[in-house]
Amino acid sequence: MAEYVIDIRSDTVTKPTEAMYQAMVTAPLGDDVLEEDPTILALEDRCAKMFNKESAMFVPTATMGNLICLMTHCQERGAEVIMGRKSHTFLYECGGLAQLAGVHTNAIDNSPTDGTFNLQDIRDNIRDTSNVHYPLTKAISLENTQNRCGGLVLPISYFQQVRELADEHKIAVHLDGSRLLNACVAAGVEPSAYTSLVDSVNMCFSKGLGTPAGAIIAGTAEFCKRARRSRKALGGGMRQAGVLAGAAMYALNNHVERLKEDHDNTIILAKFIDENGGPIASVDMGKVHTNILFVNFTNILAVEVVKRLAKVTEKEKLALGRSIIVKVDAYSKSEVRCVCHLNVSKEDIELVTIKLKYVLDELKLK
Repeated sequence: MAEYVIDIRSDTVTKPTEAMYQAMVTAPLGDDVLEEDPTILALEDRCAKMFNKESAMFVPTATMGNLICLMTHCQERGAEVIMGRKSHTFLYECGGLAQLAGVHTNAIDNSPTDGTFNLQDIRDNIRDTSNVHYPLTKAISLENTQNRCGGLVLPISYFQQVRELADEHKIAVHLDGSRLLNACVAAGVEPSAYTSLVDSVNMCFSKGLGTPAGAIIAGTAEFCKRARRSRKALGGGMRQAGVLAGAAMYALNNHVERLKEDHDNTIILAKFIDENGGPIASVDMGKVHTNILFVNFTNILAVEVVKRLAKVTEKEKLALGRSIIVKVDAYSKSEVRCVCHLNVSKEDIELVTIKLKYVLDELKLK
């Protein structure tokens, strides 16, 4: 009996569609370091307009995009960035700001309810520039959607409040918008509704949009000019990178509106667990905004759930009449993360629920 594998560990596991492959192999190419790749130039122009920014620049990864943006805002020694304790940049980017840019990070608590951080906490953590003991606060970094808080969509009103606070203290605002278009589809707004309120933005193409690699950053023309030097120093200056830009252009044309399908599939999965998971598995339905779902487990380690979902027993084969493997990730001792994406259909999610029902019933007997 052939095994059917459904991988919902992350939206980074997607593979290009055949049409996207064609867009890649037919993309006009040039040397992007010399700013002569026509597909890269077209993508950068399109994204700059989409974000309501003067300029944009293609980068290999969103991790590099965040690093470049923040090190560009923090040009002098002793600079500091305020960001959420649960932000991707703080948790999952190897401390690159410290390692490579010499930038200090001041992490403050994210609200578990909506992914924001308290405005007064931001205000209290902006350094007194007259005190020589302190680093200099140069930027505030936001994340939308907020991955570690469950793919939450931050309110535009919150961006407006942070913008006002930042202007008051003459510091920059950066947006890690790796899944920005998920936020926009969920909120029913254009990207510029968010990006007009920040100084720089970083958006990933290789998550929900389904490309093999690449991200885009945007800001003023002067910002991108300085950022281009940082990209080169970090080894991110690719040559005939239009093959990746071709994928990104295809994704912007064909994969944005369909993000709602991923959100809908996530709700289907969340509702199933909400109705069938007790007493060992639970979800917070109020926090299911986009394509990310955190499942909390009681009296069993998350890593054990991951292992069990990844195997098929003989007894299970007989009971279900099929072999279903579901790949998920343990994010803590009690949390499992599931992420719906381009390569997972509604029918796949229905198979996930069949597998989950069997495994949950099995675990409840232990």
